[in-house]
Amino acid sequence: MNLNKLMKQAQKMQEQMAKTQAELEEKTVEISAGGGKVKVVANGAGEVISIKIDKAIVDANDVEFLEEVVLSGVKQAIEQGKTLAQSEMSKITAGLGL
Repeated sequence: MNLNKLMKQAQKMQEQMAKTQAELEEKTVEISAGGGKVKVVANGAGEVISIKIDKAIVDANDVEFLEEVVLSGVKQAIEQGKTLAQSEMSKITAGLGL
């Protein structure tokens, strides 16, 4: 394989990766935690977009529980966003041994 062809392939892959990263910012995942009382939305870039908390789960005497549920939901949403990103990026690098 000549160097010129290899450089063109690398440039094409770089363009595809940039396009996919931009698309991942638009794709979202939604996680429910605490029996559906907390909903967290994240995108494929690993950013948390929104958090919705049902009033029924808010208890002034048990703030720690709410904190744990929110943290769990955020962690799960970010993880699923990263998994989505990995899946999309692996489509680009498939066959290259990366």
